[in-house]
Amino acid sequence: LVNEAALLAARRNLEVVTLAEFQEAIDRIIGGLEKKNRTMNPKEKKIVAYHESGHALVAMSVPYADPVNKISIIPRGIAALGYTQQLPTEDRYLMTREELLNRLHVLLGGRVAEEIVFGDVSTGAQNDLQRATDIARSMVTEYGMSSRLGLITYARDRRPMFLDIGGAGHEKEYSERTAQEIDEEMAALMEDAHQKVRSILTEKRDILERIATVLLEQEVIEGEAIKELAAEVKQRGDSPGPASGENR
Repeated sequence: LVNEAALLAARRNLEVVTLAEFQEAIDRIIGGLEKKNRTMNPKEKKIVAYHESGHALVAMSVPYADPVNKISIIPRGIAALGYTQQLPTEDRYLMTREELLNRLHVLLGGRVAEEIVFGDVSTGAQNDLQRATDIARSMVTEYGMSSRLGLITYARDRRPMFLDIGGAGHEKEYSERTAQEIDEEMAALMEDAHQKVRSILTEKRDILERIATVLLEQEVIEGEAIKELAAEVKQRGDSPGPASGENR
């Protein structure tokens, strides 16, 4: 990060590295280079604006999400048409069940915003859904976070079997019935998270609309504007209902 910021400062003939260079360095590392030649049509730009607004609003609404630092609908990297940048406030090496659930909520925020606003969904949520599915699978099969399946790890073990010279691994050590239960638990976690996110965005639709409008006008929201939005969301209080999947 420091090296990237220093290079940016050098290219601009600056004697010191400023906060602006650090912010741009973060953007480049997380999202890749800006693709100014990648122009979205008005319909796509509107979809992306609401998609990113959904991510940001959910992140500001749930208790254990990393703070939102920036929202952008400027295309970056290979495929990103927009992004919501969250920065942790401290180094962490463990995550609780509630933190993982909140991560699910944030990942689903973009797709659910599209559902609410347009009554349809786009392919823009593909990566979000993949990451959310991976989290749900790990919660159920690796972390023992499903009361239905108990304190057992069902992750596939690809290590060589004990004294197996050929190196064959265990592909699956559970029954087809258990495999079905794993699928059902994952689907239930995702659907619970989906309903929670829909509740958040429906209740705070006015803020969702405002964020999207500003994005369409300015393309980026950061700094004091982000702090003011986060303060407003916090003042509105926690979203109704229990955390997703609390009984699973």
